Amino acid sequence: MFDFIRTHSRLMLGLIVVLIIPSFVFFGVQGYSSFTDGSRADVAKVDGRGITQAEWDQAHQRQVERLLRQMPGIDVKLLDTPQARRETLDALVRERVLLTAAAKQNLLPTDERLQRLFVSDPQFASLRNADGSVNRDMLAAQGMNSEMFAQQLRLDLGMRQVLGGIGATTLATPALAAAALDPLLQRRELQLERFDAASYRSRVEPTDADLEAHYKANEAQFRAPEQASIEYVVLDLETIGRTLAVSEEDLRRYYEENASRWTVAEERRASHILVAADAGMSAAQRSAAKEKAEALLAELRKAPGRFAELARANSADTGSAAQGGDLDFFGRGAMVKPFEDAAFAMKPGEISNLVESEFGYHIIQLTALRGGERQPFEALRASIEAEVRQSLAQRRYAEAAEQFTNTVYEQSDSLQPVVELLKLRKQSAEVQRTPAPGASGVLASPKLLEAVFSTDVVANKRNTEAVEVAPNQLAAARVVQHTPARTLPLAEVRDRVRQAVVAQQAAALARKDGEARLAQAQQAGDTALPQTAVVSRAQPMGLPRPLLDAVLRVDDSRLPAAVGVDLGPEGYAVARVVAVLPRDTAPAEDEARLRGQIARAWATAETTAYYEALKKRFKVEVKERVVAAATEPAAR
Repeated sequence: MFDFIRTHSRLMLGLIVVLIIPSFVFFGVQGYSSFTDGSRADVAKVDGRGITQAEWDQAHQRQVERLLRQMPGIDVKLLDTPQARRETLDALVRERVLLTAAAKQNLLPTDERLQRLFVSDPQFASLRNADGSVNRDMLAAQGMNSEMFAQQLRLDLGMRQVLGGIGATTLATPALAAAALDPLLQRRELQLERFDAASYRSRVEPTDADLEAHYKANEAQFRAPEQASIEYVVLDLETIGRTLAVSEEDLRRYYEENASRWTVAEERRASHILVAADAGMSAAQRSAAKEKAEALLAELRKAPGRFAELARANSADTGSAAQGGDLDFFGRGAMVKPFEDAAFAMKPGEISNLVESEFGYHIIQLTALRGGERQPFEALRASIEAEVRQSLAQRRYAEAAEQFTNTVYEQSDSLQPVVELLKLRKQSAEVQRTPAPGASGVLASPKLLEAVFSTDVVANKRNTEAVEVAPNQLAAARVVQHTPARTLPLAEVRDRVRQAVVAQQAAALARKDGEARLAQAQQAGDTALPQTAVVSRAQPMGLPRPLLDAVLRVDDSRLPAAVGVDLGPEGYAVARVVAVLPRDTAPAEDEARLRGQIARAWATAETTAYYEALKKRFKVEVKERVVAAATEPAAR
């Protein structure tokens, strides 16, 4: 079984570093240790061993922390709902079931197998030292030692083998694949007649009594949500920066201190002749190479215009020799240091003395230069001022944030004191308990809106506490006027009520006519439906899903057969299934893809069934009343 995992689950091994090293999402080391001590059951039991409330809470806290690392901006309350806590418990039960099965079926790898896997598998290369031992520093950064890592790896591999063998050995036979593909690709020839509710609207004239009855039966649809008119202020780096005085002297000093940022990097263009003399040559050979280079240099001193000609004939640098030794433009760091130092010390047109490098002897001719100019201060002044203000604001922010927090709390009957103290801008808005569609900035912050609608802020018109709505951004608000949720009077929503009643009554008329037509169509010999179509699940031809499902469920042994489908607000449809046609022949690659999807779905189904069987075998018991009571605080 262990060999099976190595052969067929390479992807799993690639994920182990991600899944195991940060810590088990649900158990953790202590959780696995407590599993073996038979601790008292609290919220659930697996094979007679309990899952305590504390273990559940710890597992859920680890899950929340993991999700917060992945999505730092998410509201923690969304991760602590009853549904989220129940999902954590279900996952905890699942891991206990798999661990129990792995232990009872002897699927946990031995120390020897675990060591061979760790040393030989490339998936663990980032965790291995050169001698094959585990990198203890990397584990320590995750709060683990090598023994803890080995234990977690052994348990994880064992649990994966419990279901891995089922999923990987599931066989989807051709007959099974054909039976599954047939409902997807089978085509049916239809006759159709649609009774669209929209065409009946002109025949409907609801009475006042109809409107009143619909309004009373659906009052919840006509409720105005709770609203508040608020004033609010925001403290952030931009706000602080606007209040800071920045002198011209400060800006020019910043410009000079960061001169390299405003300077275009200098580049030089040169040609060279290389006489090769690497370190492997003998002293005599190097001497001969130097003599050749000196002779070429002497010739160039007499006739500088022959540089390209001599480079093509004599240079050992085959890459540039064909171009007359031209190396094009290069910056600092692109050439070996002796070559660079010489080239950047020359003037255009100048020919160097011999320059020795690790490659041999160079003769360099500087042909052009570009860059090196600094952008003028005047062109950069606005951006420099913005940077300086940002930098100063970051230094000032901590002090200003403390002043902001203290002032809105200590003088809670008005925002004016903090406005005057920190020179903030007071803004106003209409808000509800949840961010409005398209809201941005502080008005999109669930934290701020929660504070706005707190009892003290609404009832006593006090400031909210300072709320961190984003990094380096605080906000506070106070309610100017509060409007509780209320049911709107009929007079105010009469048009909406009438539209709903008209749609309802029009759909009823369409349904009545449609049902009458269905009765006619079900009589023998009546085939006078006006539209025809050939449909399948792969090609629904625009049929609504309820209608498509209905015609494909018709018993094909008793055709033709008519069905009627209530389409709700859209009306009614009558369809007669005339014949079942051979299914379309899909391209070979599509057929293979569909068969692969069926095989995976079948494997998932068998794995799920096996897991459910394991739950019964190990007598999984979840104490629903205890679980419900434990999730109530999250629901409030």
